[in-house]
Amino acid sequence: MLNLENTIERLSDLLESDNKLIIIEELNDLHCADLAEIFEHVSSEKRVEFFKYLNEENAADVLEELSPQLQVELLETVDEEKAARIILKMPHDSVADVLGDLEDTETESYLNKLPARVSSQIRELLSYPEDSAGGIMNSEVLTVDKDMTVEEALSYIRIKAETDKIDLYYLYVVDKFNHLLGVVSLRELITSHPSVKIEEIMITDIIRVTIDEEQEHVANTLHKYALLAVPVVDHYGRLKGIVTWDDARWVAEEETTEEIYASSGISTDIIDEDEILSGHIIKAIRARTPWLFITLLGEFVAVNVANYFDSTLHALPIIAIFMPLLAGLGGNIGTQSITLMVRGLSTGQVNLNSAFHHIFRELRVGLIIGVLFGVMVALFTWNWKNNFVFGSVVGLSMIANMTLATLLGTVTPFVLKKINVDPAVASGPVIATTIDVIGLAVYFSLVTVSLKYLI
Repeated sequence: MLNLENTIERLSDLLESDNKLIIIEELNDLHCADLAEIFEHVSSEKRVEFFKYLNEENAADVLEELSPQLQVELLETVDEEKAARIILKMPHDSVADVLGDLEDTETESYLNKLPARVSSQIRELLSYPEDSAGGIMNSEVLTVDKDMTVEEALSYIRIKAETDKIDLYYLYVVDKFNHLLGVVSLRELITSHPSVKIEEIMITDIIRVTIDEEQEHVANTLHKYALLAVPVVDHYGRLKGIVTWDDARWVAEEETTEEIYASSGISTDIIDEDEILSGHIIKAIRARTPWLFITLLGEFVAVNVANYFDSTLHALPIIAIFMPLLAGLGGNIGTQSITLMVRGLSTGQVNLNSAFHHIFRELRVGLIIGVLFGVMVALFTWNWKNNFVFGSVVGLSMIANMTLATLLGTVTPFVLKKINVDPAVASGPVIATTIDVIGLAVYFSLVTVSLKYLI
């Protein structure tokens, strides 16, 4: 296990001592995942220095592990010829990801320096939407003919494995027009008799995805069927590439990150998520302000609700001290419900067909929790202020507020999903302001109705 702090300190000392031979040896002996972790924790200057001491194979491996922002930063520090050689050692899907984050002129310049076959494949990958099966697939796929014998297929694999960097999980069987006919696992291939034909051992009932399907669906398919890779075909059934389990892992991490950001009102649609934390401060501001403005407008409505009950506040100022209590607990339970529904919709555990079941279930949960907390608050307030009616009003307000907050938190994601709006994008800010407005309205209304018993 890498001791990050000690390793960075040692490499920094070697860098300062200008001991090139030792630093080259130590850097290139490290695993690419460890190198990526080091690169993420050192200054930009040191990162560039370390990168130039890596051999091209290790440079390619570490680039795959880094964020797009760091990939671009490091590639821009080496000359284009060397950068092109490094890129050539990466899987095509990774190359497309790297080049897709460069300026169009830079991308074109790199593509022109790559072999024509590779350049053509990468251009095709770049033409697909970034969040589609085509956008995340690797177009380098090992295919065989159905009339090959097992011995011929194994010999072919050995030759291809020596010359090409191909993800080898399954062997795909295609016809002369590249239509996907079947698939053979490596286990089946190795354990079959050498003279058996591929056609006899291939599986024809193939789990596949089409090239324009969303990346979330592709990742879910891999997870659902416990596959190491899934083939990607066009609408004519021609094999275009594969998406592997590690691609699906990145998709899952990306989607989870986007949900977390979106539920907090941070927009990843206009700003790349990597730039929100480490990019220019203006980009971070642009990502965070849109929903804050919407929240501001919503809170102005809450202020107007309080202003509407100005006479009640004047008559009984003490009611103001319970406003944060009601808003806080209402907001928390509403956020819990919304998080459960958004995540459930994302994973497929919850869908629109089961909406009413989940709404009524959460409503019962909210009511029970509301009663529990309402009784506690009522008893505390009664004992504190020695006023049974006031304690009851605050307790009833708590029950109503938590129940309604749970209902809103459950219903909102389904409504947004129904109108094709990402629930994670709008749910957080929408629910926060709505709960505040409704909670205050309920509380002040109950106090106003009971005012003659409270004064």
